[in-house]
Amino acid sequence: MTQTNDATYDLVGVGFGPSNIALAIALEEANQQNKTINALFLDKQVKYQWHGDTITDQSGLQVSFLKDLVTQRNPQSPYTFLNYLKTHDRLIDFINLGTFCPSRLEFNDYLNWVASHFSELCSYDNNVTAIHPVYEGSNVTKLKIDTVSSNGEHHVHFARSLVFSAGGSPNIPAAFQELRDSAQVFHHSHYLSKLSELAIDKNRPLKVAVIGGGQSAAEAILDLNNRYDHGEVDLLFQSDAMRPADSSPFVNEVFNPSTTNRMFEKSHDERQRLLTAYKHTNYSAVDADMLDQVYQLFYMQKITKKQKHSYNPNSQITQAKSVNNKIELTVLNKDLGITTSKQYDLVILATGYQRPKNNPILAPLQEHLGDFTINRNYQVKTGPNFAPPIFVQGLSESTHGLSDTLLSVLAIRSQEIASALQHSLKI
Repeated sequence: MTQTNDATYDLVGVGFGPSNIALAIALEEANQQNKTINALFLDKQVKYQWHGDTITDQSGLQVSFLKDLVTQRNPQSPYTFLNYLKTHDRLIDFINLGTFCPSRLEFNDYLNWVASHFSELCSYDNNVTAIHPVYEGSNVTKLKIDTVSSNGEHHVHFARSLVFSAGGSPNIPAAFQELRDSAQVFHHSHYLSKLSELAIDKNRPLKVAVIGGGQSAAEAILDLNNRYDHGEVDLLFQSDAMRPADSSPFVNEVFNPSTTNRMFEKSHDERQRLLTAYKHTNYSAVDADMLDQVYQLFYMQKITKKQKHSYNPNSQITQAKSVNNKIELTVLNKDLGITTSKQYDLVILATGYQRPKNNPILAPLQEHLGDFTINRNYQVKTGPNFAPPIFVQGLSESTHGLSDTLLSVLAIRSQEIASALQHSLKI
């Protein structure tokens, strides 16, 4: 049965992660200026969490707490990370830590705390399945959003505008596509829940392959080493070496909100050059301190002469298959040109995320979205007969820069979208 909410919201937001929570703050500020925007956010999670299935003792935030949801725009906001610490009576203790980078566990709690202030605006357990145009004659005047809950209930909502911020989906390499439903092969985004479901006997040998050479792979091998005394982990990745994330101050200016303007004004070729040049500030890179821990892990094996884990750069997975309740990987060593096969109890894919612009949820709108051109204020260009403005968060890296999928610009971007939304809706 489908339940229809006949009310038409000024805005419906798809997803309620950090991007749309930051937008909710910006909209609240606008509403305090008597520019009321009636908004609803839909999130597929049953309750709020941010990367909660990956948070281990090794998980640390790689950016300053000052790049929270609001500080760069409004440091006097009640939703700053510092006010969160003060509210939870931990401000002095955090100062004593002498760090600008909290643990991911704490930042997740901060985000949860902020989200709780907007619980009336967010409908959890509502997975958006499709967004349809609503016509009046030949004109599209609003949008119909279809959702389904975890118990199979269908709902319909209507909106005059949309902010699409569904986040990334796990990137599953081609060699593992046929094993997507295997309990023994899973993406790092499902790390803790999958390990829990498997109920692994900690006293029995466990052979694990971790695929990837970035931050998630480093966190996984360190956690597995601590979690399973009898665990043996092979770290396999395609590049020549694990690389440190470049967090030096001049390079880090690539994440400044002002850089978004300069990036957007450049030509396509120049944007691609910059994205490539600064790739290792964010992708396939490991926090320097954690990289040292991984190196020390392998160094200690040389001292003890007990090799539990292996480090395998230049490794390309050419085939993955299930054999006798094991996962057999065929691996090409690109440096030596040698192919070998080995069987594992588990394979963890620390292979990043993908954010395709042609998201299936938006497919019913395709004829109105054209080639999905996004303007400076994150609004998708649509045809003249299409009234509802559509904004996106996290889909504009190629035009707006590397910070688009990160925390760095949330405070500024949310204000830009809120202002553009008010202009479009004439509020």
